Amino acid sequence: MPWKNGGGVTHEIVCLPPGAGMNDFDWRVSIAHIASDGPFSAFPGVDRIITLLSGGGVHLLSEGGEVDHRLDTPLAPLAFAGEAPIHARLLAGDCHDFNVMTRRSACSASLQVLRSACDWPATSQGLLMAVQGHWQLEGAHAQTLAPQQGLWWSEASPAWRLQPQGDDPALLALTLHFH
Repeated sequence: MPWKNGGGVTHEIVCLPPGAGMNDFDWRVSIAHIASDGPFSAFPGVDRIITLLSGGGVHLLSEGGEVDHRLDTPLAPLAFAGEAPIHARLLAGDCHDFNVMTRRSACSASLQVLRSACDWPATSQGLLMAVQGHWQLEGAHAQTLAPQQGLWWSEASPAWRLQPQGDDPALLALTLHFH
């Protein structure tokens, strides 16, 4: 789908509650392709987390200087306020990033990059996405995630034992906290 400001394209992974649009979601996750310099869409009342997945990255700069960050290290999440007027300048060609947006009045998010086996607690809503390597989710409903595959839930999930398979594993683990 086109960006809110028309300057790029994003592939929505999940947007809740079901049927919510850009102005009334509680939380939203997407992967964006940034192919040119330009402004980020403004989302008043929304907190954002952006994580470089691939490509040369971008320099993010807000008008007031609150945000001045080179997003050029893959899998290093950056959180910022959605209403911040941010301009993105490509550093070395196009890039893809993982985006989390949460409506401040409804919830907040924490995003971790997991690289080794761990126990993941039961949570009410969240998302797991394999970025590198396969990941075995062991629990009440065992399954394997291949690279670029994920799992999201909007009701209580079981606790899992997360086991990486292969070299240099990476799993994005998103937890939502509701007010």
